Amino acid sequence: MTVLTGGQIVARTLRNYGVDYVAGIPGHGIWSLTDAFLDEESNIPFIQTFHEQSAVHLADGFYRATGRPIAAVTSIGAGASNTVIGMATAFTDSTSALVITGGPPTHMRGHGLLQELERYTANDFPKIAEAVSKRHWVVNRVEELPFVLHRCFNSMLTGRPGPVHLEIPMDVQAEASDVELHDLRRRLPVGRQYPDPQAVDRAVDVLRAARRPVIVVGGGAITSDASDVILALAEHWKIPVVTTWNGKSAFPEDHELFAGSVGQTGTMTGNTIASSADVIVAVGCRFTDWSASSYAKGVTFSIPPAKLIHIDIDPHEIGKNYPAEVGIAADAQRSVAAIVDSLPSAPADRPEYLAELATLKHDWEEKLAGRRDSDRFPFTSQRPLGALRSVLPRDAIIVAGSGNTQGAVKQTFPVYSPRTHLTSGGFSSMGWAIPAAIGAKLGQPDRTVVCVLGDGDFLMTAQEIALSVTTGAPVIFVVQNNAGYMSIRGGQRKQTSRHIGTEFTRPDGSPYSPDFAALGASFGIESSKVSDAESLEPTLRKAVESGAPALVEIPTDRDAAGPWVPGWWDFPVPAYITDERQDEYHRTRATEQHL
Repeated sequence: MTVLTGGQIVARTLRNYGVDYVAGIPGHGIWSLTDAFLDEESNIPFIQTFHEQSAVHLADGFYRATGRPIAAVTSIGAGASNTVIGMATAFTDSTSALVITGGPPTHMRGHGLLQELERYTANDFPKIAEAVSKRHWVVNRVEELPFVLHRCFNSMLTGRPGPVHLEIPMDVQAEASDVELHDLRRRLPVGRQYPDPQAVDRAVDVLRAARRPVIVVGGGAITSDASDVILALAEHWKIPVVTTWNGKSAFPEDHELFAGSVGQTGTMTGNTIASSADVIVAVGCRFTDWSASSYAKGVTFSIPPAKLIHIDIDPHEIGKNYPAEVGIAADAQRSVAAIVDSLPSAPADRPEYLAELATLKHDWEEKLAGRRDSDRFPFTSQRPLGALRSVLPRDAIIVAGSGNTQGAVKQTFPVYSPRTHLTSGGFSSMGWAIPAAIGAKLGQPDRTVVCVLGDGDFLMTAQEIALSVTTGAPVIFVVQNNAGYMSIRGGQRKQTSRHIGTEFTRPDGSPYSPDFAALGASFGIESSKVSDAESLEPTLRKAVESGAPALVEIPTDRDAAGPWVPGWWDFPVPAYITDERQDEYHRTRATEQHL
């Protein structure tokens, strides 16, 4: 037993539990906590971000790149509220982070303390956190902290990952008690959750009868390190593989069985193969509307008549959007391995199916090349991605922002190993990519990390490029500048033939843009602006080979199309639009299978 303050209990426990970094802004609501990180017994590198939202995004990026959680800490009130987008992004994409916020002293709750939300009930912020965290706790006594802290890690590290929130009142941080810190190894279950053998047998029976099977790989496959067994299943049973947004990188994209991505901005190959499959093996995939083309039959999936084998650690997801022929609630890696072990030893033979796949991939490559290899200037969304892939090492990590860039990376930029493609898929948060890229670099310091994003996304958290200098974590920032929110403008034009609030303009209507190269240089980052097609590859190569923080601004044509849209998105057309768009919307909506 040792007499420790609440802050010291947290700091020592985080160090004992292997937390590599703590990110945040040490506002007054957590002074007694952050001061404890200066103790020799609990010294953990503290990363001072410039916005609390970014602290959570940084922790999110670190987890996606490594599979290990770190902590984000903020003050009460505004500081705590700024973490909501970060927690929501991590919660939606099932990634782990420990978010610790300060709270009003227990004896001051409800009195209108500085930054307290108290007009509905005293200290209301934890209610906000409930909706965007896997679990949350409010500690009322110092003695509770050792127990609650191992519960936080138990929640983050078991089952379906997610962020957890812990509020510690200011007086609990400062007061001391005689406590015993708990050993995390004795507070976690041992091993993985194995599948029911009967469910595995049923899955094998369904697979053995399949003529056109496909494997759909989601983010859960990466979390469970299932890539190797998915590859084994695909190769042994000759099954094409498609990926969701967060499943991208779980399967090598230069493999002959890789069919591409699925969904609204998937690939034509991926959607064609998945929509015509008779058996679908979904691994760690929750079938979001964008990955399933809003469940319109025959666009991305046809379930039924296709039979679904759905593997997910969270039973909540099985049967939610599609009926499952076989539902397996277990660890993805163990489940796929069990299926592989139970299949006949003789490999499958599907020459016609694989020939069709090869033809589809060839046709898609020809279509892709038109934009990826174009030398028009300003550039298409795809051209810089082709150039970037040619100058990056195979194991480089690409962190993609939202919007056109997000979809273009999904379609155009091949990756080959797990955790080398990171994006805010389900929540698609603007402002996520820059701090997440810093987190990825801190977690994988020996990898090249490139953050590719549009100018609108960049401006959400532009200040965080400073972390590439202050943390000694050099990231390459590639800013595709088209002076606006062009993915939003494109959607507006498609729906209504007009747009609003999407172009950055001056009063005279001319495009407005900051000088991003000058901005990067002002932060102490080697920065440049590509001026023509011939200088694109050399500029990117120089940035990659420098090993230092770099920013490359790439002028992108406002009217150059973003990603292709081979899928469908259920976006209601306003009633005053009475042309064929209204008919097409209702006709396709009538085919949706999720209901």
